Amino acid sequence: MSFQITENEKFKKMTSSDANYIFNKINGQMITWGKTLEDDAEKFPGPTIADIEITTSCDGVKGQLCSFCYKANNPHGKNMSFETFQKVFDNLPKTITQIAFGADSKAKSNPDIWKIMEYSKNNGVIPNITVAEIDDKVADKLAFYCGAVAVSRYADKDVCYDSVKKLTNRGMKQVNIHMMISEDTYDRAVETVYDMKDDERLSKMNAIVFLSLKQKGRGVNHSALSQEKFNELVRLSNELDISYGFDSCSSLKFFKSLSRNDYEKFKGMIMPCESTLESSYINVDGNFFPCSFMEGTEKWKNGLDVENTSNFINAIWNNERVEEFRQNLLETKKTNCFDCRDCPYYKI
Repeated sequence: MSFQITENEKFKKMTSSDANYIFNKINGQMITWGKTLEDDAEKFPGPTIADIEITTSCDGVKGQLCSFCYKANNPHGKNMSFETFQKVFDNLPKTITQIAFGADSKAKSNPDIWKIMEYSKNNGVIPNITVAEIDDKVADKLAFYCGAVAVSRYADKDVCYDSVKKLTNRGMKQVNIHMMISEDTYDRAVETVYDMKDDERLSKMNAIVFLSLKQKGRGVNHSALSQEKFNELVRLSNELDISYGFDSCSSLKFFKSLSRNDYEKFKGMIMPCESTLESSYINVDGNFFPCSFMEGTEKWKNGLDVENTSNFINAIWNNERVEEFRQNLLETKKTNCFDCRDCPYYKI
């Protein structure tokens, strides 16, 4: 599928026969459509979003490793060098609009992190990142380089809320809380929803984003949240009128939580799994996988080398292994009554 890219300082536009977008570089808003404005785009000619892991080294929060880290990261991990990142970035197609960096809780493990972000920003792609426990110096850097920052909520809510406030105090508008939801963390999620109404530290944040459990890494010790409790979390968030969202992994559960009237209202706002259709994941070694959760699974024990490829679209995006995953993902729409793609590998 051929495509054309046009851009200026504020907007980036991609046009092709079956998938199109207009991306606002200032606020991160993106409009997509298919053959016509009334059609949804399915597969894009190249990824628009890249999740890039720049370290697997992490000390956790307050010296305690996260009990559900699907990467099972620890202090003995590795870093992506600036040189590797530069090659990976330069090999990505111009369809890319956003990069979400996978880093450690404090954004300190990789000594090249700010050099990496600077290269990305100077080449027209504003970085995003998830952290958990940041100091003032890191907050200054994140506010300068990033368009959006997510702060993960773990057991000690003060660590999360203080980090959120450090970022919003520096004028950041796109600051979210990431909350992994499982049977084990449900009470914590409910507490955070109430705190969004009452805790001054959260008064200027954008939204809470709930992330459904994938049983991988240390996450195998947790249990998926029941549909009933998921429904209650949606009901409570609506009742308290807070800004909330979910990862695309949660899309089918969210559809199931809605009444028929609400389904018609929200169906155009919900993005189901877009792995290999619009998004891509590249690990610390510069290798491509459909998403970060597929790394090391059956058929994806090894990824596809992005660092040394000369043609990403032909060698990676249209690779037969990627196409097989893509077709399996698209087939999941036929297995539920919501016309919604669902994870072909994990039980969400």
